[in-house]
Amino acid sequence: MKKNFLVLILLSLPLTLFSQNGEKNYSEAFNLIEVWLDAQKDYDMLPGISASAVEGDSIIWTGAFGLANRETNLEFSTSTLGSICSISKLFTSVAIMKLYDEGELRLDDRIEDLLPWYTLEQRFSGSGPITVRSLLTHSAGLPREGNLPYWVGPVYNFPERDEIIEELSTQETLYPSATYFQYSNLGMMLLGEIVAEVSGEPFEEYVINNILQPLNLDNTRTYMPEELHGAELAIGYTPMLRDGTRSSVNFFHANAMAAAAGFSSNVIDLADFSRWQIRLLDSDTPDILMPSTLRYMQNVHYTDPNWDTTWGLGFAVSRGSDGSKWVSHGGYCPGFQSIWRLQPESERAYAVIINANGVNPNKYATGIHGILNKAPDVAEESSPEEEADKPELSEYSGFYTFFYAETYITPWGDKLATLTLPTDNPGDNLSLYRHYKDDTFVRIRDDGADGETMEFDRDEDGNIYGMRIHQQFIYKKIGQ
Repeated sequence: MKKNFLVLILLSLPLTLFSQNGEKNYSEAFNLIEVWLDAQKDYDMLPGISASAVEGDSIIWTGAFGLANRETNLEFSTSTLGSICSISKLFTSVAIMKLYDEGELRLDDRIEDLLPWYTLEQRFSGSGPITVRSLLTHSAGLPREGNLPYWVGPVYNFPERDEIIEELSTQETLYPSATYFQYSNLGMMLLGEIVAEVSGEPFEEYVINNILQPLNLDNTRTYMPEELHGAELAIGYTPMLRDGTRSSVNFFHANAMAAAAGFSSNVIDLADFSRWQIRLLDSDTPDILMPSTLRYMQNVHYTDPNWDTTWGLGFAVSRGSDGSKWVSHGGYCPGFQSIWRLQPESERAYAVIINANGVNPNKYATGIHGILNKAPDVAEESSPEEEADKPELSEYSGFYTFFYAETYITPWGDKLATLTLPTDNPGDNLSLYRHYKDDTFVRIRDDGADGETMEFDRDEDGNIYGMRIHQQFIYKKIGQ
């Protein structure tokens, strides 16, 4: 089941867009993204999933598939809210860096100088200080969590602020500061406390007044709205159980851990958050942050000794398989997983929200990116004679089955594209076929040479009902 591809946006934008790779026709890529995500939702047995794609200052695609609430059969939409879990940390990081821009704090300020009540024991006499910078890069050596079992279900009793603070004196550092990467929700909660202490406003109010409202992120909250649970806010579900089912997860409030994992949002607001960053990265004019500050945040500030983990100021910073730079943050909370990714070079960004655990939302974001990368160039106009020789490619489009696997065939510019489902890497697994003659097409190998042929068969009424490849016959699924 698929719904809500943000039709208004697609109708208001041309499907031919100028990308970093030149002028691209994205219409067929958008269709394939929808086919792929709808199929993956079923194969991965997800309750629901929503996603968005941004290029430059435009939301170029959004889509939603599956259910937000299985009990009421409520469909997931692009406006459906979900917990964005640790993506909350990006908003906390922006709040810290706004205070940095205003000269209210320094990145090398010690935590005990900013929070006089901070009592967590430093057990390494040779350790450097725990600073704002080391908290932002998760290199402070702090424990991952406060000294309370709030991630334990089925009832998730997240603590209040005073409970976390009271337990600080019973905890101690795991490592000397700036020695290892240790992801810390406790550290990000302390950054939220620093925002409140330095600004003189409660953390939630500061974020609303200085980030969410200026960016018109009206569907992003610093909490989970219980009154919307099961309706505008999706129900969350467990990882896949041994019997192949998922159970619903109890509602939770992150309470004192809001700065680390308490926000809710939807993929449209996350797309607008991306658009703001893309504009700022290419600007000389301050907008919440100085442009240089956002660039600084998205550079590597800490590298773990094993070189596998690199982190900026609040952002994960990594290199893609093609060597390109990515900044990102994922989220994992009871019943929800999410991902936000931005590739500064291409000015593309992606957001995914899933109302279930036990899946990898990153594969959906990178899959959308891979399909867009393969989008065909805008074709030059052909002569009337050339047009007359071209078959109507849409005739061949559809699902074909073989050994119960599915292959989807779709027009791709002046070619056909095939994608076998399921696949975690649709861009890499996309094959292109050029027209050879009649109903026969030839695969284009990676080196440009011709590969095997794919020949379509018609019934007595002239309709395509199957195709032949590698001497095997594959039936077309009728009605899809």
